[in-house]
Amino acid sequence: MKRLHGAFAALCVVALTALGCAGMAPGDGWVTLLDGSNSATLNNWNRVGDANWRVEGGAVVAAKGTGTGNYLVSKNSYSNFQLRAEFWADHTTNSGIYIRASDSVKITTANAYEVNIFDQAPRPEFGTGSIVNVARVMPIYKAGGKWNTYVITAKDTHITAVLNGVETITMYDSKFASGPLALQFGNRGKEPGGAIKWRKVQIKPL
Repeated sequence: MKRLHGAFAALCVVALTALGCAGMAPGDGWVTLLDGSNSATLNNWNRVGDANWRVEGGAVVAAKGTGTGNYLVSKNSYSNFQLRAEFWADHTTNSGIYIRASDSVKITTANAYEVNIFDQAPRPEFGTGSIVNVARVMPIYKAGGKWNTYVITAKDTHITAVLNGVETITMYDSKFASGPLALQFGNRGKEPGGAIKWRKVQIKPL
């Protein structure tokens, strides 16, 4: 990359740090799992559950499925990495990004870390921005009705989540060391949850 000067360089540094924009640069170790285009495919993912995943308007969308166990599961496993994911959630969406899942078919918070997307979580401290049952958020964060960016970094026992440039959690935990990623669409108990849209998902092994 050519050297950048002055204020423009400073702005780029801030953007790369806060939003994970380094994932957009070629040749820097990032791997694109979803490319955010109208020709996006699910070739890098396995489906679990019956959610109606489809490509629509440059995003991969799900809005209907039975229960909470509906996922796109990465075909590869990851241990240490930085993940950048762009998503749109409804105010009622129950979703999340599961990392280091030890079971690629029966994915739960008992065998993976779930970085949550759930503005109406029954326990708000484990809502959007948290890691469910492990790392609480305070203040409460909201993602509904807009496009958002998660940057999740997992390095050995240290895991951080940054939502729209704000670090929501940082923690140390050794329970799960490696496994695939999973993008969730879930219903809210007996009532259907809102749609989830994933526009661009990139990962960089560390």
